[in-house]
Amino acid sequence: MTTTIIGFPRIGEFRELKFATEKYFKKTITQAELLQTGKELRQKHWQTVAESGIDTLVSNDFSFYDNVLDAANLFNIIPQNVVALELSPLDAYFAQARGYQGPAGDVKALPMKKWFNTNYHYLVPKFEKTTTVKLVGNKIFDEFQEAQNLGYTTRPALVGPFTLLQLADYAEGTTPADFAAALIASYQEVFTQLQELGATWLQLDEPALVKDLTSAEIKFFQEIYQELLTQTADLKILVQTYFGDVRDVYHELIALPVAGIGLDFVEGRKTLALVQNGFPQDKTLFAGVVNGKNIWRNDYQKTLDLLQQIPAKDIVLTTSCSLLHVPFTVENENFDATVTPHFAFAKEKCSELVELAAIVKGNGAEKLAANQQLFDGHRVKDNEALKAQLANLSASDYVRQPNFAAREALQKEKFQLPLLPTTTIGSFPQTREVKKIRADLKKGLVTPAAYDAFIAQHIREWLDWQTEIGLDVLVHGEFERNDMVEYFGQNLAGYLFSKNGWVQSYGTRGVKPPIIWGDVTRKQAITVKWSKYAQSQTKHWVKGMLTGPVTILNWSFPREDISIKESTLQIALAIQEEVLDLEKNGIKIIQIDEAALREKLPLRQKDWYSEYLDWAIPAFRLVHSKVAADTQIHTHMCYSEFTDIIPAIDQMDADVISFEASRSNLEILDELQAQNFQTQVGPGVYDIHSPRIPTVAEIEKTIHAILSKVPQEKVWINPDCGLKTRGIPETKASLVNLVTATKNIRKEVE
Repeated sequence: MTTTIIGFPRIGEFRELKFATEKYFKKTITQAELLQTGKELRQKHWQTVAESGIDTLVSNDFSFYDNVLDAANLFNIIPQNVVALELSPLDAYFAQARGYQGPAGDVKALPMKKWFNTNYHYLVPKFEKTTTVKLVGNKIFDEFQEAQNLGYTTRPALVGPFTLLQLADYAEGTTPADFAAALIASYQEVFTQLQELGATWLQLDEPALVKDLTSAEIKFFQEIYQELLTQTADLKILVQTYFGDVRDVYHELIALPVAGIGLDFVEGRKTLALVQNGFPQDKTLFAGVVNGKNIWRNDYQKTLDLLQQIPAKDIVLTTSCSLLHVPFTVENENFDATVTPHFAFAKEKCSELVELAAIVKGNGAEKLAANQQLFDGHRVKDNEALKAQLANLSASDYVRQPNFAAREALQKEKFQLPLLPTTTIGSFPQTREVKKIRADLKKGLVTPAAYDAFIAQHIREWLDWQTEIGLDVLVHGEFERNDMVEYFGQNLAGYLFSKNGWVQSYGTRGVKPPIIWGDVTRKQAITVKWSKYAQSQTKHWVKGMLTGPVTILNWSFPREDISIKESTLQIALAIQEEVLDLEKNGIKIIQIDEAALREKLPLRQKDWYSEYLDWAIPAFRLVHSKVAADTQIHTHMCYSEFTDIIPAIDQMDADVISFEASRSNLEILDELQAQNFQTQVGPGVYDIHSPRIPTVAEIEKTIHAILSKVPQEKVWINPDCGLKTRGIPETKASLVNLVTATKNIRKEVE
């Protein structure tokens, strides 16, 4: 029994890749310096994994932005408008990820979507009629050789052809089948070149196999691999799946002439039953038994019991998915000594695999005994009062009165907003100055009074600016907040926080998910102080800004000793207290963001309601069910595919919902129209994750597209997400254009 992993975190132990890439964007370092940083990180990561004792290392799991985008560029799946810019390969790559606005032209970024059921986001490649699929890149070969030169023989990893074709967009009049033959030939070229370089294994990641598959999709998968595997020669192919089980395609998968199959035994509920019904003895089973998505220690005894039930002859122990989704190492933390042993980040998960393999071989009795002590007894004391409160909830606690139509009429009269009201999603740029004073307060370098004065000044300045340009509903900017989840967690009992627990959300964006350690309750008011202050400084309406319970749960590392439903309802009661406090203090428009609503939605559609939506949607309703009819509840959702759960979103019973829509070309509008969506909506009219500034004409065109699908009295105008990651000049220029465009459209339609 040997060990390996599927992939390792790439942003660096201390986010070195993020900082270097952002310096490159700002032109303060050269391309050569950025490439050197990447090389140093890869070397460090291989060394870290090797020193843990892992038997087989992986290469090509590193990326300067996104692994799907890497695969697309490897095979020349590059938009023609990017090719026309005539940039260097690296700059063309970043243009696809971030957009480009400069002397060479003006190009929007590719759409960005959630990577299955995680908080990672991938770039969506697009096949155009002019796309000529062919092998043009060298990254996978260069990194294999780079590892080889360091003395490491790695297994290169690459997004598989079926998943790549499933995740991509297609120009009108084209289908995946149009590009399959050329893509297969290009993969075969990869096989040949890797063999020539000395590779013995290649990992093809096919997570799309864990989703619901139609008979046509299964047939397409078979056709791709039957043709693909005719030229593997001596290269061993591992088809690696994760994030669930492969029940729809298991028999077809094990029938393939591949050397290895990777299956997820953590999230794959039927994986064990599938392999118990038969697994080929001539294939290696890469068994994903250590959770790659959460940070809790593996229960060795449970894993050993699982392994005893697996009939495969040759087993490689691995993680359930790439370790991209967890922080680098617990060694960089300062948790209490009683807490630290319960956690395993990426480096520790490598050690867990090694220890499990040793125990199986009869060499790890001490490790097993030490591990078992972590799972004996109760780790935390239950909050009995909270449990009683949850048990006493009734159906009426989840229902707001009166109904939406009655509230809509009352709110229209109360707020007196113009047609197509303008607003933002909540945050304004978190400048270096803002981050520094927050850090200085934490270090005791500034007094609380000086800090409060600074925050108050920023709020006043941005309120004045919003009024000056003509925004209708204002926000205070959230300058006091480090993160939309961590900020709330710091004011909730039951949470722990890491010092360096960063994980990649997309590109250069890192997040530091808090850890739900115990039962969650609100310790004190969280947002009332600054929301109340902001409203006192203006006659305009100011939104109170909250993060919703489902998003707080989904963007935290959740407990594994209770259900995520129970944890979410605990958080919902805490946020409900905050909503009611805001209302008591004169805040009549309250936004409760549920950006991550879809994140833990089961990948199989038949499980959506029974396992998730039937409690996640009521959890949101619980938060706002007790507010007055003339208090307007907003929510916001971004960077997921929401079109197929529109009825559930309408059932959230918010008054206004803003969606990310710009990168997805407003695709959600057709579904809103088809479902007769009742809630007022604010489809994002420009992409804030790109530094490019949308023109007035561009925003006008977008608004016209919205109004062709949604009644004008239902529409709000806003960016597609918060603005904390953007610079001040581009933020102000974009919002001025947004307001100007909206005023122009009002003149046309009123």
